[in-house]
Amino acid sequence: MSRNDRFLKACRGEKTDCTPVWFMRQAGRYMKAYRDIRERFSLMEMFKNPDLSAEITLQPIRAFPVDAAIIFADILLPLEGMGIGFDFQEKAGPVITKPLRDIGDIQTLRVADPEADLGFVLESLRRVRAEIDGKLPLIGFAGAPFTLAGYAIEGGSSHNHLKTKQLMYHHPDAWHLLMEKLCDTLVAYLKAQVKAGAQVIQIFDSWVGCLSPSDYRRYVLPYSRRIFAELREEGVPAIHFGTATAGLLSLMAEAGGDVIGVDWRISLSDARRLVGDGVGLQGNLDPIALLAPRELLLRKADEVLVDAQGSRSHIFNLGHGLLPSTPEDAVKALTDFVHEYQT
Repeated sequence: MSRNDRFLKACRGEKTDCTPVWFMRQAGRYMKAYRDIRERFSLMEMFKNPDLSAEITLQPIRAFPVDAAIIFADILLPLEGMGIGFDFQEKAGPVITKPLRDIGDIQTLRVADPEADLGFVLESLRRVRAEIDGKLPLIGFAGAPFTLAGYAIEGGSSHNHLKTKQLMYHHPDAWHLLMEKLCDTLVAYLKAQVKAGAQVIQIFDSWVGCLSPSDYRRYVLPYSRRIFAELREEGVPAIHFGTATAGLLSLMAEAGGDVIGVDWRISLSDARRLVGDGVGLQGNLDPIALLAPRELLLRKADEVLVDAQGSRSHIFNLGHGLLPSTPEDAVKALTDFVHEYQT
């Protein structure tokens, strides 16, 4: 069995020879090879240059025996094509130039055109797929409508998502118009990613854990459900990921996805009871465990693998992305441990 079969089969709920493993943010800041490039280019220059994006995507699969590649891009990139400007600041992270404040701001937004506005991501996908076709599968991705809306309204990162919830509660018409435009953009973008070579799609709803279950059902679920329904028509597996979502997992499974991403705040066995047997699970090691003593790291990985036993399918990953200070040798040791694990 090739590594290609291992990851794709797990996404489809089929039996594999061992647990497949890949890491969110596996292409990025913890690798010296990445930092050497980053010294010479801004983040936006790297995202918009297919040569650089493809090279960064390939760096971790050359260094570690991971079972999938994920394209080097950012969830915020579609916002620019909609007319929402942003930049990445050194310590503040992404900063929206003019945050959305009312329905007038939202009415002016465009639906982004994948080729015209995001063609650089699609070209990166084509180049990576040509390089690794038949060896490893390629993951494309996008942010979920709620998380992108949160960035656009808050103006950047937020601890309490106050402005986002105020718009939801006080101006539901504006909220639903924004979510519809985001969905239109994301559906077209994700379908274009599949056409360009993505074999699996992951949807990142990184901020949705701030919501109550009733708010999720009312303000988010219909739009996430549409995204996954549209992806089913493309015939590729989809992974539905969020953080701090222990109270939302059953609703996320209802919204869609062949695989549900789980963070470290809930056990995989408890997550399985919430989502049912019809989907796979991905996760769920705490990213900080890779900075622990090696013996402890592997013991924690063992706990995840034991907890996953009996699941329909399991893809080993972290509960969130690799941290910049993660040692590269820890990534290699963890990947080897997962592949060699015997139940």
